[in-house]
Amino acid sequence: MGVPHDLQSSFKEVVPALKPKEAIDEANRCLYCYDAPCIKACPTSIDIPSFIKKISTGNLFGSARTIMDSNPVGASCARVCPTEELCEGACVLNHASKPIMIGLLQRHATDWAIQNKAKLFQKGEANGKSVAIIGAGPAGLSAARELARLGYQVTVYEAKEKAGGLNTYGIVSFRLPQEISLWEVEQIEELGVEIKTNTQIGIDVSAEELLANFDSVLLAAGMGNVPDLQIEGENLEGVLDAITLVEETKTQALTDKMVGKKVVVIGAGNTAIDAATCSKRLGADNVQILYRRTVNEMSCYQFEYEFAKQDEVEFRWLVAPSRVIGEGGTVKGLELIRMELGEPDAKGRKRPVPVPGSEFVIEVDFVVKAIGQKRLVPLIDAFHLEHNKGIVEVEDGTYRTSNPKVFAAGDIIFGGGKTDAMVVDAANHGRRAAHAIHQTLTDQKQPV
Repeated sequence: MGVPHDLQSSFKEVVPALKPKEAIDEANRCLYCYDAPCIKACPTSIDIPSFIKKISTGNLFGSARTIMDSNPVGASCARVCPTEELCEGACVLNHASKPIMIGLLQRHATDWAIQNKAKLFQKGEANGKSVAIIGAGPAGLSAARELARLGYQVTVYEAKEKAGGLNTYGIVSFRLPQEISLWEVEQIEELGVEIKTNTQIGIDVSAEELLANFDSVLLAAGMGNVPDLQIEGENLEGVLDAITLVEETKTQALTDKMVGKKVVVIGAGNTAIDAATCSKRLGADNVQILYRRTVNEMSCYQFEYEFAKQDEVEFRWLVAPSRVIGEGGTVKGLELIRMELGEPDAKGRKRPVPVPGSEFVIEVDFVVKAIGQKRLVPLIDAFHLEHNKGIVEVEDGTYRTSNPKVFAAGDIIFGGGKTDAMVVDAANHGRRAAHAIHQTLTDQKQPV
């Protein structure tokens, strides 16, 4: 059966771009604060008043360059950053009218750069040093861009077919089209950075080879697959991985397998929201997010929560799956148990405790797992690095691991829950790690 036209159109960007006059009018609302709180609220410290001022004067090249200079994945961040919690949340106009639409203005400038094939940066003069980067996501790409501008020969190793990481594969197309992320990749490749895709450490190249052949190594590989629910029936057809579900909508032809179906998503983080809204746009008749805590403990951004509700995603609190029920090898239902909140855990969130005898069954066609992601422990162990359950330990401010030749940035050094890196955090850490590598290698060249 062919895919209905409205299924295709439902994956187009949901937030419209500003028209040129709208962008100029909005830019002219900015007060261009001298001690701008919006800059302080941006993890990559973009000079926001400066890029907005350039928009108001028609200098879109300069505006895009200001953005991308601070944030090598600034075009993606214009679409996916929780701006109401960051730059827009800090805007002084919150107290008088409404904040400047910084995210949309950032998108306006970077969209211009994309459409006009602007070349924003030049590679630095070669310094004779080389760096290997593992992972071509926001952290790895940001580090690669910085190091290339500093004169390093940079090689990035990426396990997937394309570079871009989360931005290319893990964020739904109706929020972040794949071509935006791939443009950022092209910008970095134009600086002489070599990106080796379809390349896995430990299979196609060893950790020992990288340590022997490069002056420094940056580990920026992010996270792995969604872990198992560890309940009966989760191997049935119809039990899906949220990461894979989103990725397939960005890399494969859309299918009608969810049209008219009942879908439940287990978890309440940003990936769970993406899986739920994807399912709705794939034609699911009913989509529920099931969470073992309450709305107060969920880890997704507030704007993601509101977006899901607008897409008519239902939320069911204080329930946990206990068994997937199948018929003929296919999902037919899900047994749930009611939960209640007990004492706080190490992160301060109240622990969910099962209510004995409260099991009940709901009818479902698909169960989507979105309960976090596995840590890449085998990769970390290949470099013999100290870590805490897959979170690589680094020195404060230097991003240096227990091996002085290896640095780490991005999700691989972040803890779980609300401390997971936003895209903009990963970009910031990639840049900082690049400068820490540069400082280390520069110091090593100094005479004793």
